[in-house]
Amino acid sequence: MSYNNSEKKKTAMKTSFVCIVLNVALSVIKLIAGILGNSQAMLSDALHSLSDVFSTFVVIIGIALASEKSDKEHLYGHERLECVAAVILSAFLFMAGLGIGAAAVAKISGGGDISAPTFPALFAALVSIVVKELMYRYSAHTAKKINSAAVMADAWHHRSDALSSVGSLIGIGGAMMGFPILDPIAGIIICAFIIKAAIDIFKDSIDKMVDKSCDRETTELMKKAVVETDGVISLDLIRTRLFGSRIYVDIEISADKDLRLSDSHAIAENVHKKIETMFPLVKHCMVHVNPK
Repeated sequence: MSYNNSEKKKTAMKTSFVCIVLNVALSVIKLIAGILGNSQAMLSDALHSLSDVFSTFVVIIGIALASEKSDKEHLYGHERLECVAAVILSAFLFMAGLGIGAAAVAKISGGGDISAPTFPALFAALVSIVVKELMYRYSAHTAKKINSAAVMADAWHHRSDALSSVGSLIGIGGAMMGFPILDPIAGIIICAFIIKAAIDIFKDSIDKMVDKSCDRETTELMKKAVVETDGVISLDLIRTRLFGSRIYVDIEISADKDLRLSDSHAIAENVHKKIETMFPLVKHCMVHVNPK
């Protein structure tokens, strides 16, 4: 399904608002659990969840700016600003991963304290895992539906929180069974997954900012669509480039040199409309006709 900028903005804003409300509620639950359970780790986790509200605001700003219509200074639109938001979020995700890893290493080396296990802290960790995973799935579903790198980055931010809460749960459970070292070990493993996700998001966003070609499968489908268009003798050239969440396509075709200009134009127009209809992510398709 294709989404115009207005629909994309509306869908992204709805998802972001839901996530903000859930993050605030989760922060309150963790704060109460940290106080009642005398858990410094849970108090820190509460602040972490509250900081996620800031990252979601980055998404809102990025989507809002990217959805702005073309103007005289930005004739091709503002879609790349969404990639800027995704890059910023990937940096937050990377730092969050490093923070979890550093805390885990500090605990193993004796430089940090492992909080005594308490039921409120255990309960809060369970709630955090469930809520954050649901937030990830909800945001990821929206990101795929509207093809948004920024919303997908925020989705992975939610999953990183879920993974860090899994580490807390393992640590609390392990401490209850007499194996407190399980907490920092799990933290290091989680750190690796989070950093990898941050790097993947960063790479995807940069690709969309430097005019990388779209994938081979999509290009081959476009070629097939062009050569099957009536009046096209051959496909001479096709170039694609990612522009934020959209695609630009430049095509050169050959047509009968004896055709009238209006007929050649009609063939080019058919190719143009066919590509933009079959591939909803294509923002514009330019077609040039060579005589043959």
